[in-house]
Amino acid sequence: MQNSTPRKATNLSLDSRLLADAKSLKVNLSRAAEDGIRQAVARTQREIWLAENRDALHSSNEFVERQGLPLAPFRPF
Repeated sequence: MQNSTPRKATNLSLDSRLLADAKSLKVNLSRAAEDGIRQAVARTQREIWLAENRDALHSSNEFVERQGLPLAPFRPF
């Protein structure tokens, strides 16, 4: 995957044994860190979205439990 956004050098503190293992396996540290940070950001954004929308999701689920799916009669299965 080619990244078209600019890259920025940064300093990180890492577990020294993990770093040694990664270097011995020729892991691209920048890409591995970026992938991990990307996953952490996505996970945190998802958690925030769920928290912000918890009431609406709960209300919608309660409606479906009480009334069923609104278009259920038109489902072919």
